[in-house]
Amino acid sequence: MKKLLLFLFVFSLTFTMSPEKNNAAENLQAMIDSLEEGAVLKLENKTYEGNIVITKPITIIGADNTTIKGDGTGNVISIKAAKVTLKKLNVSTSSMNRNSPEEYAGIKVYTNGNVLEHIQITDSFHGIYLSQAHNNKITDVKITGMGKGEIAAQGNGIHVYYSNDNLLTHNTIEGTRDGMFFDKANRNESDQNNITDTRYGLHYMYSDENTFTKNTFTMNTGGAAVMNSNHLLLEDNHFIVNYGNQSFGLLLLQANDNQIKNNTFYMNQRGIYIDQATRNIIKDNKISQNQIGIELWASSNEQIFTENLITENTIPAVTIGGSGETNLWSQNGKGNDWGRSFPLTDLNQNGIGDFPITYRSSLYQLIEDQELSYLFLKSPALAIYEKMNAVVIDEKVMFNDPYPLAAAKGNQNILLLALIGLAAVLILLKGRHLLCIIFGRNGKKI
Repeated sequence: MKKLLLFLFVFSLTFTMSPEKNNAAENLQAMIDSLEEGAVLKLENKTYEGNIVITKPITIIGADNTTIKGDGTGNVISIKAAKVTLKKLNVSTSSMNRNSPEEYAGIKVYTNGNVLEHIQITDSFHGIYLSQAHNNKITDVKITGMGKGEIAAQGNGIHVYYSNDNLLTHNTIEGTRDGMFFDKANRNESDQNNITDTRYGLHYMYSDENTFTKNTFTMNTGGAAVMNSNHLLLEDNHFIVNYGNQSFGLLLLQANDNQIKNNTFYMNQRGIYIDQATRNIIKDNKISQNQIGIELWASSNEQIFTENLITENTIPAVTIGGSGETNLWSQNGKGNDWGRSFPLTDLNQNGIGDFPITYRSSLYQLIEDQELSYLFLKSPALAIYEKMNAVVIDEKVMFNDPYPLAAAKGNQNILLLALIGLAAVLILLKGRHLLCIIFGRNGKKI
């Protein structure tokens, strides 16, 4: 009898302890806390509860459907140790509180030398937030926000704050406030990212010596806004169909000594918009089918425009607020290729036009005085307005290119076909609303 009672006692004790052991095993924070430094934790195809804090260098690898879901009160994942690696995770549901001093995110990184790879982030205020975090690598991450209708209620896709020397590559960001926001962040490299349906695809503030290459911006209010930032390299990027009231492919505002090279600006409201900026080099870019190719405010000095293809824009270039005489439209005897907009002769076949190109216009006054004038730049009345003012008043010189380049006919045709094809694909993907934006309704639904 005593043996039977002892067996029943041991059995009941084992039974009551097993659920606690199983629950502990399912508690992701407890699992992380139990690991040694350098350990690898492989998660199953299921949902784990956040919010978790990582305080030691470990690796966490998920499966195809591994999800870490926060409780909506903080960061879903906080990385507070260096050299942490996260791979193959779905992360969701951070706090959306805009009044907290904490900037909440799906993943918030406070340390150096971490790797975030093959991660999807949804339902979070910021997607990834780097806070004084250096030498991190973020690659193949997809961040989905709530769309333009909820811009005020959400943060940025990737927010880089006082963080230097990070690599951001092959990421996809859609529907956040800004796609990538750099605030006092230097020497970061962003390569082959795809950003769409945001306010600004790229936003630099007080951030110097950053490199931004081979990225694509489509259907944002502004492709890239570079403000108070110097010594940047923007090269081989595509700014396509960034449209809306006061929109642009690229904005340079109080931005100095930057290199804008070999980028494509296609079907934006304004291809490049420059204000209070100095000594920027704009070279080898393709600026085509925009309402205004280049809008240059006279507060900007010593810009150099050389070897760009600037063609088929409603207005090729406009100077506003003064003469802008210190800006140059050629370098080393090479100006720009203005395509069919300005036919020229090249009798000696040296690739340089025989005569300078001088473009005069009265539209600068309309654009300067009337903010809504951008809505009418596609109107047939535009040419009539120009001709009437040419008779009544003296038109102002918008630019003078002393060494215009002879058009490369074959290359232009190939480029134009390629850009039209890409734009057609984007229109089909985004549907009827985009058609309204491009063809004259400025985004208003019909």
